[in-house]
Amino acid sequence: MIVADAEYKNIEVVAFDADDTLWVNETYFREAEERFAELLSGYETKNKIDQELFKTEIKNLDIYGYGVKGFMLSMIQSALELSNYNIDQKVIEQIIDIGKEMLEKPIELLEGVEETLKVLSKKYKLILATKGDLLDQERKLEKSNLIQYFHHIEVLSEKKPENYRKLLKHLEIPSAQFLMIGNSLKSDVLPLLEIGAKAIHIPFHTTWQHEIVEHDGNGYKSISKLNELIKLLP
Repeated sequence: MIVADAEYKNIEVVAFDADDTLWVNETYFREAEERFAELLSGYETKNKIDQELFKTEIKNLDIYGYGVKGFMLSMIQSALELSNYNIDQKVIEQIIDIGKEMLEKPIELLEGVEETLKVLSKKYKLILATKGDLLDQERKLEKSNLIQYFHHIEVLSEKKPENYRKLLKHLEIPSAQFLMIGNSLKSDVLPLLEIGAKAIHIPFHTTWQHEIVEHDGNGYKSISKLNELIKLLP
């Protein structure tokens, strides 16, 4: 049985990650990787294709940032390199189509999302704090019909302690009054603990390997469904 936790009695602002916290996202990247590997199967094994694509994505993060567009460019670059620049132009076109289809995916809200936001928005100031491409995240938020619940929307280039400090300073929010909810320990939990804020982890069944970190579990709580917040928060 979940009961209200006094640990959160000082919380006034609750921030939510978007992708894989409010709606499905990473699943589409895994599906795209499968399709990409099929297109390149004549040049390398699936394992090698996956490894090289991931390496290319990481190298390109500082240039393209997070999101589908950067992923699509990394797929094209990987296709050229893996094929020794012999890839057919039609295959490049198919890779671009994979990216376009990802951008046009319908929004699939996770269980209990709207119910939770509706209840908590009456008690707390809610913020959306997510990474990714600005245009794509704005599009997804509009499709989700959730924008009405948020006091502020922030699309961050990174989710490191300094990024959160800057956000809290801009919004004039003391770290002790701030709670972050998200599926990534690396991005949504550990940086908040470092700056003296609270965080709650809500794992998603699929996590990008760049976001996977080991941690002893101290300093934060984990929940299985978002609507558990309704009883957990005072």
